[in-house]
Amino acid sequence: MLRRLYDRTMRLADHRHALWWLAVVAFLESSVFPIPPDVLMIPMILARPSRAWLIATVALIASVLGGLLGYGIGALAFEGIGQPILSAMGKADAMAEFNSRFNDFGFWAVLTAGVTPFPYKVITIMSGWTGMPLATFMATSLLARSLRFFVVAGLLRAFGPPVRDFIEKRLGLMFSLFIALLLGGFILVRYL
Repeated sequence: MLRRLYDRTMRLADHRHALWWLAVVAFLESSVFPIPPDVLMIPMILARPSRAWLIATVALIASVLGGLLGYGIGALAFEGIGQPILSAMGKADAMAEFNSRFNDFGFWAVLTAGVTPFPYKVITIMSGWTGMPLATFMATSLLARSLRFFVVAGLLRAFGPPVRDFIEKRLGLMFSLFIALLLGGFILVRYL
């Protein structure tokens, strides 16, 4: 079953609409969707290494634009719903302190979430919720997502055939590692 899914993913990665699907997934992952764009990006680059930089650029642009949506969700939903509830409960001062501390380290939070498997959407929404300056958020998002997508693209472009062979020979192990990383990200979100 895993082999059929892998083979199908590799065929779809070379499909003429694959870049559009990557853009949709990267956009939604930055604000609401739980699956990272790497699931599409990696097989797309392995299928056509000559398009690695284009694929990384599409993922970058869509992800940063999706991050703006996440920022907007945090900014608009908190102002309209969250803040009045917290004020009524007498917790507005505690939230102001949290906002200040998050924004003191916001650059590093966005950078870390943008580069690592940590769910980026959590940080995009929190950035809007805490009122992080939009310019800081955008600059850090561009830096972090560029690092993430272009490093992956560069490595796969340079070492693509051996990586593909390694993955294909150890498909079960690679799938298990991916699931472990995905679950680890969700556990981090839950307990942070």
